[in-house]
Amino acid sequence: MARRIWGRSLSLQIKLLQEGGACVKKKNNWTPYLYLVPGVFMVLFFVYVPIIMNCVYSFFRLSAYSADMKFVGLDNFRRLFTSDVFPTMIRNNIYYCVISLIVQVGFGTVLALLLESKLTGRIRTFYRNIYFIPSLISLTAVGLMFTFVYSPQLGLLNNFLKSIGLESLQQTWLGDAKLAIFCIIAMSQWQYTGYIAVLMVVAFQNVSQDYVEAAIIDGAGPIRRAFSIMLPLAKEQLLVCSIITVIGAFKLFTEVYSTTSGGPGTSSQVLGLYLYQQAFLHSDMGMAAATGVLIFVITVTASIVQLRITRSGEI
Repeated sequence: MARRIWGRSLSLQIKLLQEGGACVKKKNNWTPYLYLVPGVFMVLFFVYVPIIMNCVYSFFRLSAYSADMKFVGLDNFRRLFTSDVFPTMIRNNIYYCVISLIVQVGFGTVLALLLESKLTGRIRTFYRNIYFIPSLISLTAVGLMFTFVYSPQLGLLNNFLKSIGLESLQQTWLGDAKLAIFCIIAMSQWQYTGYIAVLMVVAFQNVSQDYVEAAIIDGAGPIRRAFSIMLPLAKEQLLVCSIITVIGAFKLFTEVYSTTSGGPGTSSQVLGLYLYQQAFLHSDMGMAAATGVLIFVITVTASIVQLRITRSGEI
């Protein structure tokens, strides 16, 4: 009798444990989604909803000082593409993009390889910090600093050229329509090459040393190891750096605004600055929205093309 009662009690306990485990399991199935809700809400509210609203506004004629909205269809895009300054803006953004890919990504990768080589010795951490510091400085502060550097009378660059006997190379750097955009581009390369280098250093540190040691045993030199082992195994990070650079090139604003404001004339005008001027100086929010849509389409398209070219699905 006691054995029968004990058996029933044991069966009841097992059943209760199974039901409790099922409840806990069912409860735990919802837990990850609850943690995702705040992040999903923030991304939707601060990223996707503004993008959709901007696309909608690009089809309207509206002002920042009036609630009236007039549907104009593609007229904002027509005015943007037919404006006299549009070719200049596209050309300047492409200049910035191409030069940044060559200098920031290209030279930054070479710099990262040197930092991870035996040449830097034990003070490689010091070099990393030195190269990374410029990217921490405010863009506005960098713009004002380089405005002084490029000053034709008191600027460090002209005074340096004079001190080494190259007075013939002195220029009104930011005042020359042909040189202004390239001076701005040079300023940005100084600031962000170290940032890309540090990102690539992290990627190279994740490369297994077994491959490197095997290559050394096989007689591969530093250049051979870089092209055959380091770069192929760090291609995902290299792709990320390229995408970041391309997106940054077409979002260019602060560097131009703090130095030339698009001048002389419109020679250094870019899409980001044009968007700002249309929205807050001319109160043409429809044109500003159309410019924003164009920047979005260009950056997304460039990113997709890079992903397709590299045939990469893991970033």
